[in-house]
Amino acid sequence: MNAYDGGAGPPRGAEVPQGPETPVAESVDAAESAQAPGAQDGPPAVPDPSGVAALSPRYQVVAALALAVVAVAVCVHVGMVFLHVAPSNTVTKTHGEAIDEYIYPEFEQNWKLFAPNPLQQNIAVQVRADVRTADGAARTTGWFDLSAQDGRSIDGNLVPSHTQQNQLRRAWDFYVGSHDSEDRSAGPRGPLAETYLRNIVVLRLERGDAAGRGGVIERVQVRSRTTNVPAPEWGTDKVTSKPVYRVLPWWALPAGETEGGAR
Repeated sequence: MNAYDGGAGPPRGAEVPQGPETPVAESVDAAESAQAPGAQDGPPAVPDPSGVAALSPRYQVVAALALAVVAVAVCVHVGMVFLHVAPSNTVTKTHGEAIDEYIYPEFEQNWKLFAPNPLQQNIAVQVRADVRTADGAARTTGWFDLSAQDGRSIDGNLVPSHTQQNQLRRAWDFYVGSHDSEDRSAGPRGPLAETYLRNIVVLRLERGDAAGRGGVIERVQVRSRTTNVPAPEWGTDKVTSKPVYRVLPWWALPAGETEGGAR
């Protein structure tokens, strides 16, 4: 056993071999450069303006005015629609005519879907016609179920048109809302509702060639067939399935419409 067996370290006074030296200053600089890669590139660049801020002052004023006009138009439209569907109040009593002129016919609203007592009836609109045939004879057609025709057009159609879904239904609602139970006009919109409904049914008859080749439609008669929606199997309500008809008077077609002139 010698004097160097006392420990695992080198003998006292012996030189310890060292690896290649690494400059401390260069290591610190490299670490700082890795943490801040853009530190030596000067101050951060300011992003270029975009959108309205990129416009010249003149065009910024124009854009602000355009946004203001759009905002005012939206507010007026929302206000008009709200007053149209809101219960009767002082504003609607004073300016009801102006509100109706703005709403009808493009922006009319129907909130029956959200009513406390939603519709529980199916209403079908039907029509028949008095026809003068090509040989001068007169005949009356059977009843054409126009609502059923629309239903067949919608059934299975992923994108049915607004006309197929709503034109006939809304025309009938328009007529019923402007006439009393005796089919007398209940306001100034009554004649318009009658003409609108008549034109629709005449066009449907002409498209279906109801008068035949060379025939002419002289008069039309419209009726509605109302049936209750059946109660669910688990329900206790007793609902009759017997249809109820409302038959309107015969309407003679004006001279411009008897020869296919309805538009």
